[in-house]
Amino acid sequence: MKHSLSLILILWITGCSIFGSPTEIDETKGWTAEHIYSTAEERMQNGDYEKAVKYFQIIESRYPHGKFAAQSELETIYAYYKRSDSTSCLAAAERFIKLHPNHPNVDYAYYMRGLATFNERGIIEKLTKQNIDDRDPKTLSSSFLAFKELVTRYPDSRYVKDATLRMTYLVDTLASHELHVARYYMKRTAYVAAVNRCKYVLENYPNSTSVEEALVIMVSAYDLLGLEDLKQDTLRVLNKNYPNSKFLRNDAPKEHRDWWKFWDMF
Repeated sequence: MKHSLSLILILWITGCSIFGSPTEIDETKGWTAEHIYSTAEERMQNGDYEKAVKYFQIIESRYPHGKFAAQSELETIYAYYKRSDSTSCLAAAERFIKLHPNHPNVDYAYYMRGLATFNERGIIEKLTKQNIDDRDPKTLSSSFLAFKELVTRYPDSRYVKDATLRMTYLVDTLASHELHVARYYMKRTAYVAAVNRCKYVLENYPNSTSVEEALVIMVSAYDLLGLEDLKQDTLRVLNKNYPNSKFLRNDAPKEHRDWWKFWDMF
């Protein structure tokens, strides 16, 4: 008898863990898809994104082929974004693209995929309050490629203008990251490594705002390496493209004059 009662108790506990509490009530039972959707939208407007996602997901599972299903998936992407849940936002966007490649609003999913990665920050970065150009460039590159795919696939999308502006910002940021590393190498007299970083900027980010400084670092590195021909060639490029460069002025501030001994060459 005791064994029977124990078995019943185990089965009851197991059943609760699998199926949930027997007293849990599904408040949406009997609701139409439209009612659930409007309630989810109301939650969104009130900033209750967690509850909104729950309602949108109910629509997806209960009415997968209804007129509110695809729109609920798009709204879920946005809800995750507003919750600052970049990982879930990205996953939801990629899922929508996979399931609805020909949907009239699929460009929005591409845009949000880039936006989710654009805003993504790791725990360490949040705790240390790193500048964006000090970060691992992997997520920045992913964001750039996501926006680029949007612009390439849907050039007439209403999200292209903003995506293009963000791409420009990302290019400048990625180039700035390379210079950040180049400066590190210069301070540790790893001049060849610094030159290679600067060359990468010139080759991959020729329209970025970091080109001028990349040339300056290269001139300084070549000077310190005793490579006079390469120094003069780079200096000519700097003079030609940036004749008014602050690094070429004789009245430049002391921090520029002393920076990596650049001004010793004059």
